[in-house]
Amino acid sequence: MVDAIIWVFASILGAFRDVAYAVSHPQEWLAWLPYINQQMPTPEVKESLMRFIYYGASREFFFVLLTLFLILTAVGLWRRPVMWAYVRGLEFFANGIGRITAWVGLVMVVQQIVIVFLQRIFRVASIEFGAFGIGFERDLSWWSEELKLYNAMIVALCVTYTFVQGGHVRVDLIYSGVSYRTKKAIDMFGSLFFMIPVASLTWLFAWFFFWRVMVVPNTSASDSLDKLLLKARAVRWNIETIGFSPNGFDAYFLFKILILSFVALTFLHAMAFFWRSLLEFIEGPEAEGRHLDRDTLGQGEEAYEGTH
Repeated sequence: MVDAIIWVFASILGAFRDVAYAVSHPQEWLAWLPYINQQMPTPEVKESLMRFIYYGASREFFFVLLTLFLILTAVGLWRRPVMWAYVRGLEFFANGIGRITAWVGLVMVVQQIVIVFLQRIFRVASIEFGAFGIGFERDLSWWSEELKLYNAMIVALCVTYTFVQGGHVRVDLIYSGVSYRTKKAIDMFGSLFFMIPVASLTWLFAWFFFWRVMVVPNTSASDSLDKLLLKARAVRWNIETIGFSPNGFDAYFLFKILILSFVALTFLHAMAFFWRSLLEFIEGPEAEGRHLDRDTLGQGEEAYEGTH
């Protein structure tokens, strides 16, 4: 137990060193950026990509985020208006992403209607968009399968917006019957011991799942840095562009990006929810819902909103 505690504190202290080194040596992990989907010219460029892949879901990266969280929490406890600023900023970000992405639902419906009309009535086989001599043409089956991407965007990018709006289903066994401060303690516990660990574990596998459709040889969550640097000798881009049908949607790597976006948003909002719960715990019932920006249908429509 003592060894574990020492290891955690050593890792937190090491996070300062890791950040300083990463900032002062960006070429060691970002040299691959100018060569996205191009031939990587030197072994150093290939190794920089492998370092980026490794550290993107590494123990070092986790402790950098944990250390940042602890520092921000300490500063917020010292100056509570600063912590309220964290909460307002992250909730504004979640609401903004969600409200913009929600319009994708309308695009999805309109596109489905257009596909049905063109396919069933006008017997059109493809749709083409073009401007300034640049055209983009795809088979109707491509546009039909692309609708899945819109569904994925709504699920992945509206998750924290729905959380802020109180729209997630909550199975309540004891929550409603306990005191105000006990509720806030449960919220803080859930943020720290459920949301953040699950988001971290999901990120670990989603990160390597994404890179498995971007480069070969395949990378794995179990690969050490030395093993990845050995693989760097043969690494090359292999971005997945295979559809489920011959003319179907062929950019499925975008779904992997959405998985990462979903996890990142969840992780950020876990921190925001912890800070809000902590502030409401400290400041009492009068602070509950402070600065909370929830959508409304208008005066007199509360019964239909599900948030009362």
